[in-house]
Amino acid sequence: MKFGGTSVADSDRIKNAARRIVAAREAGNRVVAVLSAQGKTTDALVSQANEISERPVTREMDMLLSTGERISCALAAMAIHDLGHEAISLTGSQAGILTDTSHTKARIVDVRADRIAAALDDNKIVLVAGFQGVSTDSKDVTTLGRGGSDTTAVAVAAALKADVCEIYTDVDGVFNADPRIVPNARMLPVVSFEEVLEMSASGAGVLQLRSIEYARNHGVRIHCRSSFHDRTGTMVVSQEETMEQPLVTAVTHATNEARVTVRGVPDRPGVAGELFTKLADANINVDMIIQNESMGMDHPAEMTFTVPKDDLAVALDTLHAMGEFDDVDSDPSMGKVSVIGAGMRSHPGVAAKVFTVLGQQGINLEMISTSPIKISCVIDGERVGDAVKALHDAFELGVAEEQATGDFRPVAP
Repeated sequence: MKFGGTSVADSDRIKNAARRIVAAREAGNRVVAVLSAQGKTTDALVSQANEISERPVTREMDMLLSTGERISCALAAMAIHDLGHEAISLTGSQAGILTDTSHTKARIVDVRADRIAAALDDNKIVLVAGFQGVSTDSKDVTTLGRGGSDTTAVAVAAALKADVCEIYTDVDGVFNADPRIVPNARMLPVVSFEEVLEMSASGAGVLQLRSIEYARNHGVRIHCRSSFHDRTGTMVVSQEETMEQPLVTAVTHATNEARVTVRGVPDRPGVAGELFTKLADANINVDMIIQNESMGMDHPAEMTFTVPKDDLAVALDTLHAMGEFDDVDSDPSMGKVSVIGAGMRSHPGVAAKVFTVLGQQGINLEMISTSPIKISCVIDGERVGDAVKALHDAFELGVAEEQATGDFRPVAP
């Protein structure tokens, strides 16, 4: 059971999470709960760090940011004890979560869950601090990046061969669009790993991308549900377990995209590999890539790609340090809208419809990327909401107005 930040935001919500954990234990289950930091604790810690330093050292950021989840776990353990059950809270390192050395974006390389298993055998409820681990090389505290508690929960579930990994959040499940933008967005009762992977990569914020990758690779069933009621949420399962493959499952969006254009790219083999190796070494994820070939001295080659807005400064520093290009330009105000559906594999015309609908809205397409089950378009960030609404309507993904009750909307944090 994993509880997100809004689910443990204050004392009452921590007590509510504790009651749910105890109820699962009293139903005969062995329970491990992974907790996030309370509410906006992580954001507050980041702000404090930025008040001290313009570019905080990443190792010390991990030491700082890992404290939030530890506080949540200790408080929840106290609440569980008051409910008459034994509980033990563990940090990521105590729980055996081993990572690489990439501070603030570490990846889990192994979970040695012996201590968790021993505590479960001792009839204890185990609380694990999410979002963190310990480096196998340096033995330093590491954090897993935004949403990393989801990955912690899935990794622990895989190590323990759990029946299910329940992700408790402030929404009822996974929706086919952001309900804050599309009021009649529909909750999906079942969705495949492949579709949720594309949704997460394209901006859907309910589940972290790496947690879905880990779940798919290790066969962990995920139940994404609300922490504020007992209704069934969204089951995330393998493609073989889904009964239908709709043409379009969801419309997702992101507003944290920055576009980078590199002009005067040397016309020689291997230069693209060098460029993106440097960005990878700086731990920067590149999304869409477009390259225009050199057309002679008057028209040197250009390369355009997108990166997360938070990584833009480091990306620009990395490119300038290479010193091989005529100019490096950027635009931090881009957005991305994506249409996703497993049924797109066997139905032609989806791309044409997407481009036509956006064109009718007067929305210019800056970049386009596709996969067998996804079409993504980079557009002006200010038009993202318009694009999501238009595409959601065009593919008839909404529920009828009389059905669009509070059950389909996010619970206010």
